[in-house]
Amino acid sequence: MSIENKARVIAFYLPQFHPIPENDKWWMKGFTEWTNVGKARPLFPGHYQPKVPADLGYYDLRVPETRKAQADMAKEYGIEGFCYWHYWFGNGKRLLERPFNEVLASGEPDFPFCLAWANESWRGFFHGVKTKETLITQLYPGKDDYIAHFNEVLPAFKDHRYITVEGKPIFVIYQPFDHPEMKDFIELWRTLAKQNGLKGIHFVGHTYNLAKDRAELMRMGFDAINVVRLFDFEKKAKLTYKCAKWRHRLFRCPKIVEYKKASQFFTGDEEYASEIIPTIIPNWDHSPRSLNKALVLNHAEPGYFDQHVKSVMVRIRNKPLEHRLAFVKSWNEWGEGNYLEPDLRYGRSYLEVLLKYVKGK
Repeated sequence: MSIENKARVIAFYLPQFHPIPENDKWWMKGFTEWTNVGKARPLFPGHYQPKVPADLGYYDLRVPETRKAQADMAKEYGIEGFCYWHYWFGNGKRLLERPFNEVLASGEPDFPFCLAWANESWRGFFHGVKTKETLITQLYPGKDDYIAHFNEVLPAFKDHRYITVEGKPIFVIYQPFDHPEMKDFIELWRTLAKQNGLKGIHFVGHTYNLAKDRAELMRMGFDAINVVRLFDFEKKAKLTYKCAKWRHRLFRCPKIVEYKKASQFFTGDEEYASEIIPTIIPNWDHSPRSLNKALVLNHAEPGYFDQHVKSVMVRIRNKPLEHRLAFVKSWNEWGEGNYLEPDLRYGRSYLEVLLKYVKGK
């Protein structure tokens, strides 16, 4: 953690940008997230598509130089580290593990990281599936599997680059309520951590509905909660959302909501609490994956992003530095139109906004 930073900004990182046998089988030979990004087209007047990467290009995460360039850029603009999405489906089954495994084994880039367990089955809308077919099912086989999972990530926890809070490695769980034994899982991993020379684990539960989930997540044993308010406008700006739904039905276009409007609800007063971690959302356009069924936050521009980041910083600035955390959703979710990496239209403008608030420049 850099003591010169005013906030600890960690960016979620998608490792989907390299081919794997499963995606070859499910989609097409050589499929990566760039496949969806590259075929995107405008679906309504003024729709900003396709989105073309600038500085880093259409990269392949098997290439060490690409991973280093990403890390160097993130560090330059005040990001503390990447939170890699980690896929463990049970019984030792993993996917998309190669980029992180190579970062861990090689020691490069020398840039902080942590892990977020994306514990969900791959199916439906958000994975680009056009039918109800399940591609792979998330399983929770029991204690032996939980121990095997811990042993799989233990080398990462012990790496000097791993991001910690009060000396405990951060581990984010995406779908805490899907796990049938979440409380027992947390207690087991904490015990295993101490048996292996760690101070413990700083568990972070992920939620889109803080009001509903907060008490139960804390009862399960989570140390902190990362709230994502991407869809809060649906309840707090009901007329806006109703208009978007009607346009969608009448004209068969995506649900279009102005980023300026939606971003007013990306933060709440709950984030003043030290255990609640806000989420920074630069943009969102799911149409490369789901076409007309998508939500598009239209006119997501750096100026509006500046206002949003300022709102986040106000809520975390008085917390102890160790807990002055904010997650960015995301560093490189290009298929969801949700990224900080430079594109041809805005370049490094989003990163420059972050730098201004994180380092006070």
